[in-house]
Amino acid sequence: MTDHDHPSGRRAVCRGRRCAALVAVGVLLPLPALAGCTDEARETSVASSQDIARAPRGELKEGGTLRWAVDGMPGTFNAFQSDADATTTRIAGAVLPSMFTIDESGRPQRNADYLDAADISARDPKQVVTYKINPKARWSNGAAITAADFIAQWNALRGGNNAFWTARNAGYDRIGKVEQGAGSHEVKVTFARPYADWRSLFTPLYPRSVMGSADAFNDGAREQLRVGAGPFLVQKRDAKEGRVVLVRNPKWWGDRAKLKKIVMVSLPGGKRAAALADGSIDVAAVDQVAAKRVASARRAASGAPHTSGEGNAGPQADGKAARSGAKAAAAENTVLRGYTIRKALEPAYTQLALNGSSGPLADDRVRRAVARAIDRQALADTVLKPLDLPSRPLGSHLLMAEQYGYQDHSDALGDQDTAAATALLADAGWKSDGSDRQQAGEKAGAPAPDADRDEDGPDGADDGDADDRNPARSGHGAPPARGAGARPAAAEAPLSFTGAVGSEVQQAALLRQSASFYKQAAAREKDAADGDTGSAAYDRYKQYRKRAAQSLGAAERIETGQAPDLPGSGGHPGLRTAAERPADAAAAPLPAGHKGVKVAAVKKDGRPLTLRFVVPDGGGSVQLRTVGRQIATMLGRIGIQTSIQRVSDAGYFQDHIASGDYDLALYSWPGTAYPATDARPIYAKPQPAPDGSLTVEQNYTRVGTDRIDQLFDQAASELDEGAARTLVAQADARIWAAAGSIPLYQRPELVATKKTLANVGAFGFATPRFQDIGYQM
Repeated sequence: MTDHDHPSGRRAVCRGRRCAALVAVGVLLPLPALAGCTDEARETSVASSQDIARAPRGELKEGGTLRWAVDGMPGTFNAFQSDADATTTRIAGAVLPSMFTIDESGRPQRNADYLDAADISARDPKQVVTYKINPKARWSNGAAITAADFIAQWNALRGGNNAFWTARNAGYDRIGKVEQGAGSHEVKVTFARPYADWRSLFTPLYPRSVMGSADAFNDGAREQLRVGAGPFLVQKRDAKEGRVVLVRNPKWWGDRAKLKKIVMVSLPGGKRAAALADGSIDVAAVDQVAAKRVASARRAASGAPHTSGEGNAGPQADGKAARSGAKAAAAENTVLRGYTIRKALEPAYTQLALNGSSGPLADDRVRRAVARAIDRQALADTVLKPLDLPSRPLGSHLLMAEQYGYQDHSDALGDQDTAAATALLADAGWKSDGSDRQQAGEKAGAPAPDADRDEDGPDGADDGDADDRNPARSGHGAPPARGAGARPAAAEAPLSFTGAVGSEVQQAALLRQSASFYKQAAAREKDAADGDTGSAAYDRYKQYRKRAAQSLGAAERIETGQAPDLPGSGGHPGLRTAAERPADAAAAPLPAGHKGVKVAAVKKDGRPLTLRFVVPDGGGSVQLRTVGRQIATMLGRIGIQTSIQRVSDAGYFQDHIASGDYDLALYSWPGTAYPATDARPIYAKPQPAPDGSLTVEQNYTRVGTDRIDQLFDQAASELDEGAARTLVAQADARIWAAAGSIPLYQRPELVATKKTLANVGAFGFATPRFQDIGYQM
């Protein structure tokens, strides 16, 4: 893949698209407070890699229909085409053979429904893998699954015939030949080059009627899949209704599917809360709004008091309208009480990407300084603690925390250390002269939607900047003319204006820091109130907004010389009370997790170190922007300015990440059971193309080394599993040391399911067993 590749929206598409990026827009879900967990409860949280309401098949009913929300209609039923997506992959898992499935610890396991055996039968002079197909395995048209299907798939995907419009050929291009063994149910695959991840091949397996010719491959399975070999088959694709209907496969030889029918319903994330409320869906990955509504309904049924963030009552009304609203709310709650929220750590992680192609971040010392300034634990706590999920930073680029073989290699870069970060900057020539404590502000690269403005809210003062820094104070413009002894207006004054002494500068900085923290806390409480103006959360929201306004006002009075006892202020006695009262308010306890003061900006040749931090502006990215602002504050503590630019969701990835138009950015990558294959293009060293451009594959940070590439290549060819894991670990340590991407935390996976459903929910790494999903008796 090249610089112009685009992201996918779900982990499941990883194998079909060589781990296309899980960009944080619309993927990093806003996070709900599901149960008002106490600190003690969070401390006793256990690692959660899967939550699917396991139940033995014998305890499930026969029959029933499952309505499963998916992001959209499948672009194709052929998982090896470029427009394959997460829905394609999910359907393929239910209707096509998988030679190996993935367990919850991320390890491949032979699928006995299709294979009696699969092993490396020879290593010298060539690697040979012998597959023994289950003799019962057959396609829905009655034909047996044989070596001919394996041969056809290899010929289509090997990369030797451009008539096949394939999206990837990883692994298949290493095969020298595929042939029938002792009989039609034995397949011998001889590799031209050793391939450690051979278990990833032939999953899914398509019939030779799809793979046998370029025309069939390109168009034959785009809108229909006539033949399958799973516990379910595709019955109908209804683009008008936005549904794909799967029904039991009458020729399935394995455990009979418990469900009679699965309906994949195209349902955007923003419409899922309403679908749950009217009971028109049975399983759906959900966002904050939907999760809170489910939790609120269940709490109301138990008679327990609402906790912060779970109220669903709106402003009080009178008379008939109030009674009508209460009746509708009661009906909605009755439906929502039939759901539960399954949660786990998703095998995907959010990273801070540092674009090393040019500018200050081309210097590895600056990248390492940025990395060591970041408190990854604090960021993980922000995202995961409210969900009572293990809140630990991820220590690997290549394996997830619950995955077999996981090791934390972040020590190759070093822990958070402000002093060490400052020293790295100084070594790179970026030093503070103490003359400027200004930070760049937040600006919109595209108009933000109205809904998104609720982050600041209408109440109290709004400095137009969610980063506690006003872009008007960026210091880039020339200072306005003013008379002798006069001070600049509030909107133009840097914290280090002429005439201020160190203590006042520090006091103003602290007050602005306080205002930022109060605004962030206010935003959280407003979201928790969920429109209920009579709730305790809404009261706290108003208090925090008031304190934010008071602290900001006090800072501006100090900056403009209006506070008493400042040089040139005039010390008007009437201003003393007004100035002191906000300062007292600012001295109240701050929201947890915030500390520190910005220091003077570091400079090189008189130029401040300013990094452009690109974030998406959509309503579904509020949590992401919160993380971004926390990172900006952390960088401020070592004198790095950040200019936060909010850009439209639609162009966030293609126009900025893939094209390299950013300094800092947040987006996600999926985990994989095959890191030597799937992760290599993400960290491959960019190479010059013949036309002079740079081929980056999927390495959008543009940071890589020859040694990292060599380690990936060696791991992909190492047939000793222990040795291969060691090579992957060495590659990960070097990726950390290069400091092009900093893993922050695994993302949460939240899935709403009907309470009566079993063996479905937050699957984590594990491949779903569709035949075992069903309703409890």
